[in-house]
Amino acid sequence: MSGKVENGQLVTLEPAGEKSIHVRDVVFCKVNGVHYLHLVKALSGERYQIGNNRGRVNGWTPRKNIFGIVIQISAQLPDKTCAGRREYARSW
Repeated sequence: MSGKVENGQLVTLEPAGEKSIHVRDVVFCKVNGVHYLHLVKALSGERYQIGNNRGRVNGWTPRKNIFGIVIQISAQLPDKTCAGRREYARSW
């Protein structure tokens, strides 16, 4: 079973802001000081349980640590250099 977003694929993010976040959304979030794309597994008030597509649960994170929601997954880059890596760092 593969992930929803594979290594090297480009994603388009929409700022989380006040948008509703649902179970099975892929979000850009901060966990222990590191930024990741994670799958939302469950909700509890303003806390979101995050994990991966392979059954692993990584824990809970507050809403303030969710910065964006993946709205589009693009094709894999031709070389695995992630040439467009800086694009995600643009401020919203």
